[in-house]
Amino acid sequence: MDFKELHKKILAKEFASLYLLHGEEPYFIDRLTKEIEEGAIAEGERDFDQEVLYGRDTEPISLLSSLKQYPMIAPVRVVILKEAQDFKAYEQLEPYLANPSPKTIFVVAFKYKTVDARSKFFKEMQHNGVVFKSEKIKDYQLPDWIATMLKSKGFTNTSKVPHILAESIGNDLARIVNEIDKLSIVLPSGQQIDEWLLEKHVGISKEYNVFELTNAIAMKDLPKAVKIVRYFEANPKAGELVPVVAVLFKFFSQLMRIHFLENKSRESVASVLKIHPFVAGELLKSRSEFPPKKVAENIELLCQYDLKAKGVGNATQADGDLMMELVMQLIL
Repeated sequence: MDFKELHKKILAKEFASLYLLHGEEPYFIDRLTKEIEEGAIAEGERDFDQEVLYGRDTEPISLLSSLKQYPMIAPVRVVILKEAQDFKAYEQLEPYLANPSPKTIFVVAFKYKTVDARSKFFKEMQHNGVVFKSEKIKDYQLPDWIATMLKSKGFTNTSKVPHILAESIGNDLARIVNEIDKLSIVLPSGQQIDEWLLEKHVGISKEYNVFELTNAIAMKDLPKAVKIVRYFEANPKAGELVPVVAVLFKFFSQLMRIHFLENKSRESVASVLKIHPFVAGELLKSRSEFPPKKVAENIELLCQYDLKAKGVGNATQADGDLMMELVMQLIL
């Protein structure tokens, strides 16, 4: 079952007896868990008929005892096992999972990795309940996902905004949603989110961010790139070296692929590289500035500076100095 379908069923209060929420992306697991926690029984009933346990601290005997109890006030009991990846005795739950109580909703929130689909535990969960696999949003999907989240909050946005958020925050969905929630508190529904509002309410400078640094390098605009690097030196949280290197590596890797594509139309590049057409258009503008040989040299440089940023072969240079040195070599 995918996220949208499961989310819809929970909101409609169509609950199963068993839920296995597992996978690498914690945001979707946390959100679905919270929705069940807050929606399955009324708030005044939770002290009596809801129990939240944690994998590391939970013994199988006490968990089974909780699962088999009858509700005191609510129509059902809700038992949630959070941080379930730390629970070590799933085989002891298998008899219960084969015949779960219709009076209990059991949620297993198993984060950061997946449960072995060959295990009896997984098969019983799948046969008698609901299994949801929470997968990471791929980098190329992130701007569209952000645009969808903004729309769900009643906002419109300029084309740059999802890309600035994606490049500045990275693939941290919980943090992205938190920033969008901040916007929904201070701005009216229907507001168009632009770079000015991001700077004012999220703290991401409209001029000095990783997205604009990439653009400056792409256009070989050395003065602008130097200004951004100096801003990062004064405001380290705005642009740390290791994430900046990762973003630039992605840019030059995509540029190298474009050089060897037969069809270099914006639509074809977007389709092959699985990127937004806006990004494809920006990459195509940079193609003439960076021939394949220079792109290969820059990729090698980025690998070297990634190591230096992590302390390999570098004991004295500060991140700001390394970034300035790197940017100048990428452009010149």
